Amino acid sequence: SEMKSALERAMEKAEALGKASEEDLRKWKYIPEGESLAARYLKGEANLIAELSKYDASTRKYVVEGARAILLRGIDLPRNEHSRSINRKAMEGIKALKKDNVLVENVYTKMRRLFNHYEKEGEEQRRRAYENLRMDIEQRMQKATQQQAGTLGGMRINVEGQPQFQEEWRRLLVQLDSQYYTLLDEYKQELMAIS
Repeated sequence: SEMKSALERAMEKAEALGKASEEDLRKWKYIPEGESLAARYLKGEANLIAELSKYDASTRKYVVEGARAILLRGIDLPRNEHSRSINRKAMEGIKALKKDNVLVENVYTKMRRLFNHYEKEGEEQRRRAYENLRMDIEQRMQKATQQQAGTLGGMRINVEGQPQFQEEWRRLLVQLDSQYYTLLDEYKQELMAIS
């Protein structure tokens, strides 16, 4: 439960360690090493393959498992140049860790198609949704202002600066992006299944 003290958790872990096999210990040590290697690789601070070659076969698979999880998580919708560059690195990294590059490329083709759609048609869709929401909220606010103060004809309201607008826009964005995430998650599952 949430209420366990750090000491209790540490003691449970120590007890579990007593029962843990060599294999478990390796897993606990090397999966996090793989995760941190992948994070350094994505920042451009490590050479994935060179670092992996330092591990022997019995531990390398766990390092790869940790690295792969972080690289997969690194693939995201291409919102800006930074996320595009992380995507490229993550995809190169995953490909380097897989044996079947043909299957990987097949999934990447679908991913790239999704990314292109997100950047072109998706961008257009987001722009229209933004405009519609802005106009909608502007009308609502003008109506409210007129009711409060009689008529304040033609008073410009900075709609985008309003918390209500920002809140609704965030909600709308999540909704618009969710269709893309559904497919992206599907493709990530396919990638995980490739050896």
